[in-house]
Amino acid sequence: MDGRVLAERLLAYARAHLHLEEEDAAYARNALLTFLRLPAPAKEAAGAVPDSPDPLAEELSAYALENGLCAAGEEERFWTDMLGALTPLPSVINREFFRRKEERGAQAACDYLYDLSVKNGYVRASAIARNLKWEYDDGKCGLEITVNLSKPEKSNKDIAKLLTAPQGEKYPACALCPENEGFAGTATHPPRRNLRTVKLTLGGERWFLQYSPYAYYDEHCIAINERHVPMHVDGTTPQKLLDFVDALPNYFIGSNASLPVVGGSILNHEHFQGGRHLMPMHRAKLRTEYAGADFSSLRIGVLDWYNSAVQCEGEDAAQVAAFAGKVIEGWRGFDCPSCDILSHTGGTPHNTCSLSCRKEGKKYIFTVILRNNRADGRYPDGIFHVHPEHLNIKSESIGLIEAMGLFILPPRLKRQFAAIEEILCGDAAYDPAALSDPAADLHVHRGMIEELLRGGRAETPAEAEARVREYVGRACTEILDNTAVFKNDENGRRGFASFLSSLGLKEK
Repeated sequence: MDGRVLAERLLAYARAHLHLEEEDAAYARNALLTFLRLPAPAKEAAGAVPDSPDPLAEELSAYALENGLCAAGEEERFWTDMLGALTPLPSVINREFFRRKEERGAQAACDYLYDLSVKNGYVRASAIARNLKWEYDDGKCGLEITVNLSKPEKSNKDIAKLLTAPQGEKYPACALCPENEGFAGTATHPPRRNLRTVKLTLGGERWFLQYSPYAYYDEHCIAINERHVPMHVDGTTPQKLLDFVDALPNYFIGSNASLPVVGGSILNHEHFQGGRHLMPMHRAKLRTEYAGADFSSLRIGVLDWYNSAVQCEGEDAAQVAAFAGKVIEGWRGFDCPSCDILSHTGGTPHNTCSLSCRKEGKKYIFTVILRNNRADGRYPDGIFHVHPEHLNIKSESIGLIEAMGLFILPPRLKRQFAAIEEILCGDAAYDPAALSDPAADLHVHRGMIEELLRGGRAETPAEAEARVREYVGRACTEILDNTAVFKNDENGRRGFASFLSSLGLKEK
């Protein structure tokens, strides 16, 4: 492989996709020659320019290994360095983003940053395309299910440890800190040389926006506090979300709950998640409407959704922020023993909220999902967490994204589902004794396999796949039911009404 030609291919790619100006070409070429340890550039043309960074990443990785430019296992850090060096500086990105926003609107600005994040390899579009995805018709709003192949599964215990782990001198302090932008990476911290962000002001604080490398849905973005402070959901949070949708009304934005089990996978740094996607929950209607004397301009109600969710709609941002804040603060101390809801045990808090905000024209739509992370002897992993019969499908926290109806399932399931489908088709033996061994890969799926086999063998692989996906879809609806603090039965509806009454709301 000729390194000089590779350098020219990189330059041609940067001109085509990374906004490399001709005035910077000689400078960029010399930087590449230094990276690749070459004495002079090639004289021949670069050839065809790829539309994706993947071929260049593969060539750079192979070249680096062949020529001793990096050790085995460090290829990603090497090619990320190269593409990061060819990506415009953060200051240039910010100027261009806000120029486009001013001249052409928020979506044009987001298109610019998102496309750049894909083209420089930060958002792994080709890896994301390999995820398994399907929709499940639940007879209501539908659910979206994806087996994400690029993100490892975390246990709730691992997530909880992050909240109290000592920070020490680690740099960057976590994967979300602003110091990640341009960071080369280490053996224990992913490379971020090609990460680019834009600045935001939310609730009077300095924040920034970037895209998620895992991209669970269209233009999956993350808004991050510049300060390394823990996740918290309180009366100040709604204004931050409202400021976001004022700045980028083309996106929804939401906050994970701030406690383990019911929160997201990162609890030690305040951040929000959003993007250009209509979640299943966003299609839900109000089941019961309420009125409050202090919020006459708002339409308020209980959402017809699995989780226990209070929603308000209106054009007065101050009233929306005040109402959402009242729900959040009121829920913090609310107890309903008949529904297994205790806000505290000793000094340990259990009540928190997941939040979602979006804008339709001038109207704000703000949803507060009520959460509780208490455990007991019957449900040691969490009363309102995934119940034991479904832990084979999802054991991680049911965070904001799942609570809104988009399930992110662990990569192990692709392999395990394929094996289950072979059993259903009769192409692999079903051995209950072997599956009783906890070390067996399908051990956790014993109950699922038995239930599917009761329906008989599948005639074709397509039928087997459809039956597995139907089972998973039903499990996901039941998981959402598990997480509802007020169940959709007489006792739950009575408890929900009691909470809303405590806020001064009356049913219409």
